[in-house]
Amino acid sequence: MSPAGPVGDRTQVAIVGGGPAGLMLAHLLRLRGVDSVVLEARPRERVETRQRAGILEHGTVDALREVGADARMDELGLPHDGFELRFSGRSVRVDMQELTGQRVMIWAQTEVTKDLIALRLSQGEPLLFDAEVLEVADVETDGPSVRYRYEGAEHVLRADVVVGADGSHGPARRAIPEHLVRRFERIYPYSWLGILADVAPSSHELIYARGRTGFALASMRSPSVTRAYIQVPNGTDAQAWADEAIWDELSARFALDPGEHADRGSFTLARGPVTDKSVTPMRSVVTEPMRHGRLFLAGDAAHIVPPTGAKGLNLAVADVRVLADALGEWFSSKDETLLDAYSDTALRRVWRASHFSWTMTTMLHVDPDGDPFDEQLALAHLHHIEVSESARRALAENYRGLALGTV
Repeated sequence: MSPAGPVGDRTQVAIVGGGPAGLMLAHLLRLRGVDSVVLEARPRERVETRQRAGILEHGTVDALREVGADARMDELGLPHDGFELRFSGRSVRVDMQELTGQRVMIWAQTEVTKDLIALRLSQGEPLLFDAEVLEVADVETDGPSVRYRYEGAEHVLRADVVVGADGSHGPARRAIPEHLVRRFERIYPYSWLGILADVAPSSHELIYARGRTGFALASMRSPSVTRAYIQVPNGTDAQAWADEAIWDELSARFALDPGEHADRGSFTLARGPVTDKSVTPMRSVVTEPMRHGRLFLAGDAAHIVPPTGAKGLNLAVADVRVLADALGEWFSSKDETLLDAYSDTALRRVWRASHFSWTMTTMLHVDPDGDPFDEQLALAHLHHIEVSESARRALAENYRGLALGTV
């Protein structure tokens, strides 16, 4: 075994995982004068093409601007002032700009990741792809280490701190003894069938609909590419759905009573060639604690939320913003106050976002195991949002993202 690898054998922060969380942390640490090495198990092409979230909270947008990964986002991203809810043939617009003074940005996670990678490489900072992490060790000591395989050889990277941003199945979380881990999980009895289509979006804002047969979402990736989802049973094969059947189901679930949308113009579902289909299971997972010794978890390594509330990527970025401040303080002054508080601080936001995602999910989906009582509760919630400005404001505040330190 070779003790030193292509990025050396020592760094201040070893980051396991080169997705948005790990990359954003590396950039934030660099601004604070802290060195880091990022190890990513997948090839660069795979990291840059994985289709994931597309809605950025205002705090995530601020973080991209802080590290200098905002140029393409500001040129090509789509700022959104609000979104629409549909149910029982009715339409309700939630105006985030009016209710909160802030907005969100439509900018796909794939594009965020490309920009963070390009920036890291342009700075000449250590980032390895196809670097399989085999073990995270010694996290209960002052010298944790990461053993990894790169180009056929094994290497050891020692650090002051290891950060696991390698997803729910990565090796970082396994470094925490199982008897110390608390895992909370909710599996939903439905999934999302998602499509990408080469057709201009039917609406300039997102539409969340609770149809008679289930949930639907009209979203977008760009002015010429539509992203859309429908609720389907767990275990659905995406390829079993014909393209026209998907468009027909979307049309039915977005249907409004005559004249309901008149104040915002007509709505016609635009159909086009479907270029991608996939099925996403719906689940919530929270793992506690998010720290053990010199190991810190961030993003999917610690928590997963259903996509209904658009919180996954945004939670990961919020984690590393908190962690970067804590590590910056510790490396500069050896003050461990923020580091010691990291897990509790991050988990407060995680549980707030988990509750919001659960609320959006249960309010907008038709539970196949539910009963008429469940349905009436969901409709009552939607009617309350329709008639109550304070309810719309609370929804808008959570959707656009709560400021750090307010949760």
